[in-house]
Amino acid sequence: MSRTLCLAATLSLAVTAAFAPAAHSRAVTQTAPAPEAPAPRLPADAATRAAYERTDALSRSVFWGNEHAINPMDPVAGVKMAQALRELGQFDRAAETAESVLTVQPQNTAAMMEIGRAHIARGQAFYGIAALERARDATRRDWQPLSLLGVAYQQVRRFDDANTAWHAALALSPEQPEVLTNIAIARMGSGNMAEAETLLRRAAAQPNASLQVRQNLALALGLQGKMQEAETILRRDLPPELVDQNLAWLAQRTQQAQEPAQGTQAPVTAASVPSTARSWDSLNR
Repeated sequence: MSRTLCLAATLSLAVTAAFAPAAHSRAVTQTAPAPEAPAPRLPADAATRAAYERTDALSRSVFWGNEHAINPMDPVAGVKMAQALRELGQFDRAAETAESVLTVQPQNTAAMMEIGRAHIARGQAFYGIAALERARDATRRDWQPLSLLGVAYQQVRRFDDANTAWHAALALSPEQPEVLTNIAIARMGSGNMAEAETLLRRAAAQPNASLQVRQNLALALGLQGKMQEAETILRRDLPPELVDQNLAWLAQRTQQAQEPAQGTQAPVTAASVPSTARSWDSLNR
């Protein structure tokens, strides 16, 4: 072999060796299996959702928060999340979450009412009135928006409007315990205990009356000095330590009312009584 041919053969081997790793790398790249994409997260089925509705507010807030994250366009998840946040006392977030539902479903009356509930609960009912009035106009045969509107109007001192809304609610659903309770609490706030008691007795007599209705009746009785009947009602529904707390508070209030030296007694409001014995009832779930 001539010197020229040997040199050419040597260069050919060098070039082949230099490009071999790259060619091998390309072959590996082309044949390696692609990583599997993670399985998409799916919303919970109807049975799971129903089961979570029977849990506490914290569990529901986590569950519905996850459902809302999976599908931010799911109006049910949005409303349920807002409700749970409100029950946890996160009123601003609750209102914002319910507002976001209306961007998906502008006519969602459940979201409108949840907006109203959140603003009422944070003591700023004025900002929920527009949503509640929209819900009322969209559901002319439903007493619930009217009942909530009455609470909102009462909070912003539109007393005549509150009474009009509540009586319209009762026209749609006579003897509705929630509406009667809301009217009764308003009467307690103005010092009219006798009328509040009458309304709460009517509410408590209904088959669908809640525990909260009975607790409010006990409150109205206790504030009038009818402690024995109030205690009987309380002990049917509450553990002994909570009954004792409520009775102690009632005893203190009645004692203050009997002491002229204390001056004018402060009116009873929904915020001034023990949490175990009061509520704007229609704010309940």
